[in-house]
Amino acid sequence: LQLLLCLQFWLLVLDQKRKERVIKMVFRDLNLEQNLIENLESLGYKTLTPIQENSLKYSLEKKDIIARAKTGSGKTLAFCLPIINNLDKKKYRVQSLILAPTRELATQIATTLREVLRSTQNIKVLTLCGGVPYRPQVVSLEHEAHIIVGTAGRVLKHINEGNLKLENINTFVLDEADKMLDMGFFDDISNVCSLLPKQRQTLLFSATFSNEIKNLALEFLNNPVNIEVEDEEQNIIKQVFYEVNSRDAKDNLIEKLIKKYQANSTIIFCNQRVTCEELADSLYERDIDALTLHSDLDQKQRDETLTIFSNKSYPVLIASDVASRGIDINDIDLVINYDLALNYKIHTHRIGRTARAGKGGVAITFVLPNEAKSALEIKEHFPDIVFEDEKEIVFDNSFEIDSIFRSIFINGGKKQKLRKGDILGCLTVALELNVNDIGKIDVFDFCSYVALKKAKLKFVLENLQKTKIKGKYYNIYEK
Repeated sequence: LQLLLCLQFWLLVLDQKRKERVIKMVFRDLNLEQNLIENLESLGYKTLTPIQENSLKYSLEKKDIIARAKTGSGKTLAFCLPIINNLDKKKYRVQSLILAPTRELATQIATTLREVLRSTQNIKVLTLCGGVPYRPQVVSLEHEAHIIVGTAGRVLKHINEGNLKLENINTFVLDEADKMLDMGFFDDISNVCSLLPKQRQTLLFSATFSNEIKNLALEFLNNPVNIEVEDEEQNIIKQVFYEVNSRDAKDNLIEKLIKKYQANSTIIFCNQRVTCEELADSLYERDIDALTLHSDLDQKQRDETLTIFSNKSYPVLIASDVASRGIDINDIDLVINYDLALNYKIHTHRIGRTARAGKGGVAITFVLPNEAKSALEIKEHFPDIVFEDEKEIVFDNSFEIDSIFRSIFINGGKKQKLRKGDILGCLTVALELNVNDIGKIDVFDFCSYVALKKAKLKFVLENLQKTKIKGKYYNIYEK
C-alpha cells in the first residue's frame, strides 16, 4: 500500500511538471521574456483563449488588428502582451494609450496590466478618467508614465491642456469600441487619433462588428487583420424571457428566479437610476440585501460597490447600463434584465456579465406587453432564447438569498505600506482567526476591504480596532 501511494505521488508530481512545461511552451512560443512567462503562470494563465490565440500571432508582429471579442473572453491579456512587447522599459515616457468606455473598465484594465507587469520593475501605469479629481492626475503626468489607461473625454482634456505628451506612443488600444460609439465618443476618439504619431500599432476590440466599427477601423487602422472567434457565450448562456404585466409582477418574480437557479451572485439591470433605487427598496422589504451601481455615484462609491459585491458580501447588485461595462467578475450566476434593453447590443453587453471564463450562466429578461416587438427583435440575434410561463417556475423555498461574508473597511492601504499579507497575518495570528473565516482582501492606495464570515464580523470589529497592523492602529468599519 505504501509503495502504491508513493507511486501515485510521483505520478502526480510528473503530471504537474508536464503541465508546467506545456504552460511555459505556450508563452515561450510567443517569444516572451522568461520572467513574464513565470509571472503569467503564477497568475493562473494555463492556456490561451481563442481571442488570445488568434490575435497574438499578429499583434506581437506589430500589425494592426480589429477583433470581435466580448468582455470575459481574455481580450485584456490579448492587448497587454503587445503593449509590453513594444515597451522600452528604460524610456520613461508615455508609450501606450488605452481608451475604454467607462471608469470601471479602465480601472480593471490598469489592474490587469499591473498584475502582468509585477515582475518587471519600475513600469508606471496611470489611469486617467473623469469623475475623480483632475489636479492629482496633472501632478502624476508631470512625473511621466509608461502606459496610460483612460476614458476618451478626460484623456482628451489632458492632451488639449498639454499635460499628456503623445510623441512617444507606439501602441494605441480601443477597447470595447462599440460601447464608446454608442455613448457618443466618436468625435473624442477621432480627435485623440488625429494627434497620435502616424507610425504606431493600433488594436481595436469590439463586442459587435457594426458598420460604424468598420468605418472607424478604415479611418484609423493601417491594413488591419480582421479577427473573429466563434461566439461561445451564446452556447453556454441559457436565456429565458418572461412576459409580465407590471413592475410588481417583476418584483415578485425576482425572488422566485434567484431561488430557482440557486444563484449566490445576481446582477439585475435597469434602464434608469431611479429604477435601481426603487427596486433596491422593494427587495429590502423582501429581506433581500442589494447594492446599487449607477452614474449618480461618485468614483469612490462605485469602486467600493464593485469591491464588496465581487468579494461576495452581498448577493445582489442592481446596475444601470452606464455601469454595466465596468463589471468584470468571473462567477456571476444569474443576470436579470428587469427592464428590456434598448437594443440588442446593450442586451449583448448585459448578458455577457454571466458565463465568463468558460463557465455557464443564466440570463432572464422581463417583457412588458408593449415591449413584445422589441423583444422579438432581440430574439432575432439570439435564436436560443425561449419564452417561458412564470406559472411553471419551480424553486426551492429553503434556499437563502444571502451572503456568507460581510466586508470591513480599513482606512489604510498601499500608501501606508499595507499589503494583503500584513492584514491576513494580523487576522490569523493576532486575532487567531481561521484562514477559512477570511475571504477576499482588496488593498487600494488609501484603504483596504476584507471579506469576513458573518459569524466573525462582530469579534473582528471589536478587536481589530485595538490591534496594530504592521505596527500601526487603523480605523475599522463595517460595509
